Amino acid sequence: MTTKTRPDVYQIITDRIISELEKGSVPWHKPWSGGRSGIPDQNLISGKPYQGINVILTSMAGFSSPYWLSFKQVKAKGGNVIKGSKGTPVVYYKMLDKKDKITGEIIGTIPMIRYSTVFNLDQTTDVKGVPEIKEPEEKTVNEQLASCEKIINEMPDTMPKVTHNEQRAYYQPVSDEINLPKMDTFDGSTEYYSTFFHEAVHATGHKSRLDRDTITEMNGYKSKSYSKEELIAEIGASFLNGEAGILNHVIENSTAYIAAWLKRLKDDKKLIVSASGKAQKAVNYLLNI
Repeated sequence: MTTKTRPDVYQIITDRIISELEKGSVPWHKPWSGGRSGIPDQNLISGKPYQGINVILTSMAGFSSPYWLSFKQVKAKGGNVIKGSKGTPVVYYKMLDKKDKITGEIIGTIPMIRYSTVFNLDQTTDVKGVPEIKEPEEKTVNEQLASCEKIINEMPDTMPKVTHNEQRAYYQPVSDEINLPKMDTFDGSTEYYSTFFHEAVHATGHKSRLDRDTITEMNGYKSKSYSKEELIAEIGASFLNGEAGILNHVIENSTAYIAAWLKRLKDDKKLIVSASGKAQKAVNYLLNI
């Protein structure tokens, strides 16, 4: 009799991200929720937007609809999954009872990562009760963008003020300061706001805010904590870009850049899931959620 082993969710997700990187695509640099349809990717039944790593996974699939359903949900809505369609994994946590090893008494709960398979609405037919989607307004890139300014203006009062004293972008944890080049020196305003969001995500890690160890215990450039913090900031900025409805800023998908992330993800199968979760927490902080 063979024992069925439980799938390694972290490995499944990491393998998907690695596959995209090996194709020369950086999956967290894409026009995500809001950039395609004006609304975030979400389960059609619950209406709850996906968060964390699930934003990356659903975006990577490349569909135009923001709505997703499980196979059973498609059937419940009177529809069918198109033959040959490949599902997309989404991650969730199931709380399991933690028992005392001696008495067997339940002493608490522990989260266990799981995944389920969903299909995009574009992969289905005849699904009933789908809300109408209005096309988002076109935005220019050489002026202040109201959607971005709204996010910035409504950030918590605890966030540091931004200076434009130097022609470089950075967040300095010691002085708790964000510096950006002036907007008119960027190639376009979307690049400015993407950079702003990147540094703002860094700033959420300060000990007076989320007290994120990748900021408070950073051990210098190219250290493990530095690499993870950069991934958190990149993913967080992409989430905010999606919230504002702008495309991610253009990056150089250089061989060295992609190779570096491939190595880190192959060395740590939990990195992308963990970083995405921390990025979502930072974004929720910035959006006062």
